[in-house]
Amino acid sequence: MFKVLAAAMFALAPRAGAGTEVYIGVSPGIEVKKTAVALARFHPSRPQTPEDLALAEALREIIRADLLYSRYFDLKEDALSTANLDASQESLAYWKSLAGHLITGRAQDSGAVWTFTARLYDLSGDKVVMEKFYQGEKRAMRRAAHMFADDVVMRLTGRQGIAHSKLAFANNATGRKEIYIADYDGENLVRLTSDNSIDLLPRWSVDSSRIYYTTYRWGNPDMFEIDLKAGKIRPFTTFQGLNIPGGFSPDGMTMVMTLSRGEDPGIYTLNVMTKAVKKLLKGFGVSSSPTWAPDGGQVAFVSDRSGNPQLYVLDIASGKTRKLTRFNWCDSPSWSPSGEWIVFAGRETPKEKFNIFITDLTGSQIRRLTSGAGDNEDPSWSPDGRFVAFTSTRNGRREIFIMDADGSAPHPLVELKGNSFTPSWSQ
Repeated sequence: MFKVLAAAMFALAPRAGAGTEVYIGVSPGIEVKKTAVALARFHPSRPQTPEDLALAEALREIIRADLLYSRYFDLKEDALSTANLDASQESLAYWKSLAGHLITGRAQDSGAVWTFTARLYDLSGDKVVMEKFYQGEKRAMRRAAHMFADDVVMRLTGRQGIAHSKLAFANNATGRKEIYIADYDGENLVRLTSDNSIDLLPRWSVDSSRIYYTTYRWGNPDMFEIDLKAGKIRPFTTFQGLNIPGGFSPDGMTMVMTLSRGEDPGIYTLNVMTKAVKKLLKGFGVSSSPTWAPDGGQVAFVSDRSGNPQLYVLDIASGKTRKLTRFNWCDSPSWSPSGEWIVFAGRETPKEKFNIFITDLTGSQIRRLTSGAGDNEDPSWSPDGRFVAFTSTRNGRREIFIMDADGSAPHPLVELKGNSFTPSWSQ
């Protein structure tokens, strides 16, 4: 974001007076063994109804993809899954030989409204341990499947799932930078703004019901708010100069942000109800890109105080800061949900491309996650801390990519014309 900040300051210049497999996580020694789970064929609620069958198969495929993506499960599937598993004890006995749990589902497509019932069986006790019922319009079908997949993850692992989550980002396919959102798997791509301007740096509210972003819609880089439930977009802060959202305190009542207000850009807190601001740093040079620690006690940010932009951490209570990096350039830090790591973009020497790194809170453990694949910038953690979204030019244009938190398995989020910028992952 420090590069974006430089561009924004330049734009302001004319008006400056105005199972057996394991997932290897970031932390050494942490392994998550895959759990065997049986996934039966989902059935139509009304026999011999093609619409119901098509809906059941579509829902099953979404849930299957979600569970595989999670890396937690070894899915067991077989032709016997065509049996009526709700009534056939013989079929249940077969699945018991393969897995400890079984997922079944039934769906009905009534045209304008669909219904879906899904069950999770504990095969060791021959009992239903979770049953969920969903009903809605066609546009909500994928969300229902994602929600059930996350419920399975929580029930069987005790961990938060990410299938319900979304990514917000900017893209210039229209010739202007606008704000888009997509599901974590790249589906349900929606353009949210039509500002015909420069829109950048979206950030989610704690409850993921709102998105805040910087826009030049009115000439000044103001901050606007997108209320996703109400479907409304309105100005949020319009201080003179830069208004750039950073992140929220755990209770969602305070935002940390970058403001300039006729001076060098600095780090401020903003009361989201009263709009009262407080400057957190004084005499610290150009500072930006704040990200709040999950416990609310610290803020990581980037400052050029030592010459080149470096990563710092501010302790809110004491006001003390510590420097974590000694790179040629650092940018766009994002604090992990666990609080153990900060991911950021940077380059160690002037001749290098930008890459994604993580560091612990002392700066003594810095690890490179990308290498030799274009410029990689703007990292953002998934809500469970197991994946990182970022931008990459490895395919010749700037796209949104997602990789595992150890740097493995990078893949593009969505196929979209133009260039994409500054992704932000919802809770």
